[in-house]
Amino acid sequence: MLGDYNQFKKKVYDLTRIDLSAYKESQMRRRIDTLISKNAILSYDAYLGLITKNKEKMDQFVNYLTINVSEFYRDAEQWKVMKEKAIPELIQRFGKNLKIWSAACSTGDEPYSLVMELSRYLPLPQIRVVATDIDRQVLDAARMGLYNEKSIAGVPEEFKRKYFKKIGDSYQISHDIKSRVEFKQHNLLEDAYPFGYHMIVCRNVMIYFTEEVKIELYKKFHKALVKDGILFIGSAEQILDYKELNFHRKNACFFSKIG
Repeated sequence: MLGDYNQFKKKVYDLTRIDLSAYKESQMRRRIDTLISKNAILSYDAYLGLITKNKEKMDQFVNYLTINVSEFYRDAEQWKVMKEKAIPELIQRFGKNLKIWSAACSTGDEPYSLVMELSRYLPLPQIRVVATDIDRQVLDAARMGLYNEKSIAGVPEEFKRKYFKKIGDSYQISHDIKSRVEFKQHNLLEDAYPFGYHMIVCRNVMIYFTEEVKIELYKKFHKALVKDGILFIGSAEQILDYKELNFHRKNACFFSKIG
């Protein structure tokens, strides 16, 4: 036994402002215990001592904790809906100066995919996406914009040719796309939410949270959107009580704000 997990959660919160109680416990505890074992540590207290003194180990902990799995154009059918319906509707309703937020953006695959899709309808200089994540390391990786072949497998061929340059075994996304995204650190569970957004994208993140936390976060996204703004979620996620939360379900992954 590594010790008292509840005490560990409290100390992690004091140290990082990451609330482990918001995550499904069995799943998160298993991840943490695995990481502690990899570091040859025998207790939660000893591990806390390590990450408190060692910045590299702290970065490793946060990176491991935040479960960064991402790829361009994940769930292709939903990106088809984005291209053919969501973006044209937003432009028709709100004009061309859209405010878009990619929440829990991980390594940048998602906000960069958004910029490319928006470029079908808008000049690149007119596009701006705010992308946030709790993890500084993945934000640094996102700003670098260097990806492996698997990550960009879903990118339409026209965009691969136009916006990616092969460097060794990796692919560098162009400055034209990178410059349209502003990356910021943000904790979905703790920090104040911005507002006035026409579209918020938060995908494949809610599956890690408890049902109570999900509801609170969806309420916050609702407030952050303008009326008729769109929330785009992952295909593995659901908003079962979307009517009570004042959302209209446009399809499995797209919800618009009512009121």
